[in-house]
Amino acid sequence: MIFDATQAKRRQGPRGSFDMLLVIALVGLACVGVVMVTSSSIAVADSQHIGAFYYLKKHLLFLSLGAIVATFAMRTELKVLEKHAWMMFGGAVLLLVLVFVPGVGMRLNGAHRWLNFRITTFQPVEAVKLILVVYVASYLVRHRESVETSFWGLFKPIMVAGLFVVMLLVQPDFGSATLMIAVTIGMIWMGGANPVYLGGMGLPVVALLWFVAKFEPYRMRRLTSFVDPWADPFNDGFQLTQSLMAIGRGEWTGVGLGSSVLKLSYLPEAHTDFIFAVISEEFGLAGILFVMLLFGVAVGRGLYLGAKGMEIGQRFAGYVACGISMMIGLQAMVSIGVNLGALPTKGLTLPLISYGGSSIVLTCAMAGVLLRTTYEINRAIDARQMATRMPANAVPDANAAAAAPGREAVTA
Repeated sequence: MIFDATQAKRRQGPRGSFDMLLVIALVGLACVGVVMVTSSSIAVADSQHIGAFYYLKKHLLFLSLGAIVATFAMRTELKVLEKHAWMMFGGAVLLLVLVFVPGVGMRLNGAHRWLNFRITTFQPVEAVKLILVVYVASYLVRHRESVETSFWGLFKPIMVAGLFVVMLLVQPDFGSATLMIAVTIGMIWMGGANPVYLGGMGLPVVALLWFVAKFEPYRMRRLTSFVDPWADPFNDGFQLTQSLMAIGRGEWTGVGLGSSVLKLSYLPEAHTDFIFAVISEEFGLAGILFVMLLFGVAVGRGLYLGAKGMEIGQRFAGYVACGISMMIGLQAMVSIGVNLGALPTKGLTLPLISYGGSSIVLTCAMAGVLLRTTYEINRAIDARQMATRMPANAVPDANAAAAAPGREAVTA
C-alpha cells in the first residue's frame, strides 16, 4: 500500500527544527573559547602556582554545565517562560538585592557583584540579562497596542530596566547597566513604539548614565584614557596600550597559537576581558575576521528569525530571539571595541569565548533559549505551509492547530 507523503506529514502535525547555521556559529564560538582560554590562561595559572591547566579545567566544567542548561532550555516550551515572566522578574530583583547582604554577597575589588555559595560564586547580573529579555518580550505581547500608540505604554518596561540599571550602578556595574538599557530600548523599538515617545523615555536614562559616569573619577578616567592611552601608558592607559601592542604584533596572520608575548603577565585579564587581544596577536587579522564572522552569523540569524517570528504571529518567540541576539551582539561589540581602543574600558567578557563561570553558564542558557525560539518559529512556519496545502474540506490536525501562528500563551 502506497502512502501519500503529504498526507502522512499532516497526520504527524507540524515539525519544528533548530536553525543549524545558528547552531554551527554558537558551537564554533564555544570551540574558539576553549582553545583561547587554554592559550591565554597558562601563564596566569603558572604565575599563581595553581597548575598550568587550572583555568582550562574550570572552563570546561562550566561549559559542560552550560551545555546541560542549554539542552534543558532547548526542550522547554516558550509559553512556560512567558507564563512565569513576573516570577522571573521578582527573582531577578531578589538576586540583585542579595549581593548586598552580608554573608551572602561578596565584595571583590570594591564591587558587590557576586553571591557566595561556598563551593562556588555566582554573578547574578548574567541571569538578570536573560530575565530582562523574557520580561520585556512578555510585556510587548500583552500590551502591544499601548506600546505602539501611547507614551505610558512605554513607561513600565523602561522603568523595569531603569530599576535594574540603578541596582547595577550601586554595585557598581556600569557596563552591564548600559547594555541592559540599550537592549530594552531596542526591543521596544522592534515592538513598534513611536520613536518620539521612545526618545522621551530613553533620554532621561541615558542622562542618568552620563551623570553617574561624570561624577565618578575612575569612570571618567576610563572614558578619557581610551582617547589617548599613550599619554599615561603605565597607569590609566596601561590595559589599552598592552592590548593595542598585542593586536599590532598579530599583523595579518598572527604569531601562532601559544606564541603570544603580551599574555605573559603584561596584558591584564588576558583570559577574560582582553582575550580578544590574545586572539588578535596569535591569529592576526584573519583571526579577528573569523571571530567577527561567527558573531555576525549568530546575531544575524537570531535577528532574522526573530523578525520572521513576529511577521507570522509568533510575537513572543520573535521578541525573545531579537532580545537575546542584541544582548549577545552588543556585549561582543563592546568587548571587541574595548580591546581595539574604540570604546572605553568596561568589565564585559566576550560571550562564549572568555573564561568565566556565571558568564559561560548563563550565556549558554541564553543560547539554548534562542535556539528554542528558532524551533518554535520553524514549527509555526511548517504549520502555516501545511494549512495552505490542506484541502478545504479537511479537518485540521490538533497539533497543527496548537502550533498555528497567534496561539501563544498570554500572561495575565
